[in-house]
Amino acid sequence: MKIRIKGFKKTLTELNFLYFTSIIVSLLVIIPISNFLIEGIDYIISGNFSLGIAGGEEVLGTLKVLILTSFFGGGLGTLNGWLLSNCDFKFRKVLRICQLVPLAAPAYLITAILQDLGSIFGYQVTGLWWGVLILSITTYPYVFILANESFNKFGVNQINASRGLGVGPWSSFFKIAFPMALPALITGISLMCMEVMNELGTFALLNIPSISTGIAENWIIEGNPKSAIGLSLVALLMIFTLIIFEKLSRKKSKRWSENPASKDSQGWELNKTRAFLAIIISLFPPIFSFGIPCFWVLLNIDLIQKGLSIELLSLSLRTISLGLLTAFIAMLFSLIISLVRRANKSFFLGLLTNLAGIGYAIPGTVLALSLISISSSKFNFIAICFLIWGYLVRFLTISKGSIDSSLERISPNLDEAALGLGENWLGIIKRIHLPLLQGPILVGSLLVFVDTIKELPITFILRPFDFDTLSVRIYQYAGDERMVEAILPAILIMTLGLIASMTLIPSLEKKH
Repeated sequence: MKIRIKGFKKTLTELNFLYFTSIIVSLLVIIPISNFLIEGIDYIISGNFSLGIAGGEEVLGTLKVLILTSFFGGGLGTLNGWLLSNCDFKFRKVLRICQLVPLAAPAYLITAILQDLGSIFGYQVTGLWWGVLILSITTYPYVFILANESFNKFGVNQINASRGLGVGPWSSFFKIAFPMALPALITGISLMCMEVMNELGTFALLNIPSISTGIAENWIIEGNPKSAIGLSLVALLMIFTLIIFEKLSRKKSKRWSENPASKDSQGWELNKTRAFLAIIISLFPPIFSFGIPCFWVLLNIDLIQKGLSIELLSLSLRTISLGLLTAFIAMLFSLIISLVRRANKSFFLGLLTNLAGIGYAIPGTVLALSLISISSSKFNFIAICFLIWGYLVRFLTISKGSIDSSLERISPNLDEAALGLGENWLGIIKRIHLPLLQGPILVGSLLVFVDTIKELPITFILRPFDFDTLSVRIYQYAGDERMVEAILPAILIMTLGLIASMTLIPSLEKKH
């Protein structure tokens, strides 16, 4: 009896420690967001709310890009997710892996390369439709990965039954697979939209009016915080709408699998014409995001040796270090928040953890300037800490989302059974949760790493003096129309992103 009482007290102590740790972690993420919200509310109350002279055009431009990108990028991700998971044709497995390639390519880099090629071959790369095309391809893997997983995992028995009844692949897709995968697809499209709203370089280079460029111009260039905050509040309203819509869609689906070992569907075998079309559709994203940059590199191959320097090595090591450190801390914070939230269902903790996960919705420019207002220190060490702080607030959504979605698939019955056998919560985390979360931890960490090395707005604004990264250097060269000098930084940032993206292959090949 005494042993049980001691064990119970120990469990309470462990839970209290983790509980307060999760609160501190959540507050670290919430502080910059709260700072921005307080400033925004103050401007509204004082009657200073304004979108600026071009604010209406910038909001409309953002809405156009969001709608068109969601349609084209979301549609392409869904289509390729279905073709490469439930249809059988040559090179299907290789093409499925190739869909990860666009994760390695920053949108601003693709834009700069296309503009440089346009100056060589005599065509102009600018305007809305180029932006939609580039952003659709570079963000579409968010939809594809979730679509591929959903089409593999859900509806296998139903799809096989429909095959027995003579129902074709497209009828099965629209009547069975698509409705079951819709919550995951909405989540992917929501992530796409958040990424698009954070984009700065592509909009600026293509001269597309947008909220992100409007914020940067009003706050940094024109010194007009009133209009910048007004645009930021509009952006936040749009993002909250996306988040609410995504949350509502999740409630309609069961999030853990009763039969995780079910086999993949055998797949519909496509005839020659359909197989050829499927190959062309599947090849388009990797060719556009990687083939074109490779062609550009080959055109300028003679200039590679000129770019080799100690400075380039320093830029590379700095970029990799920031990515690894951010990924590690973000995943550690995500595990603490998500696991404590699973054990403690209090409203207060739930509110904090939910708020800690909306940093991805805040445009990088607003987040960076909010952190600047918290501290005006010029010391490099402090500035680097704030830079990493900005990364964590921005990318915690990705790592936390990976853990949350996976925890929801682990039946609570496992926790209850372990508690009934006398195991404490730390033991449950160590022996049950962490082994089952190894895959999601890897996936979430790699996604944070890739996004960190490609990130531009936060890095550009918060970096200490003379502390450039590969992404900042590429953007500077592109703005000065000196993209040829950015060939090595471009190769390095895409190589790093490609290596990290390719390690996600097991998540695509995993049998559910």
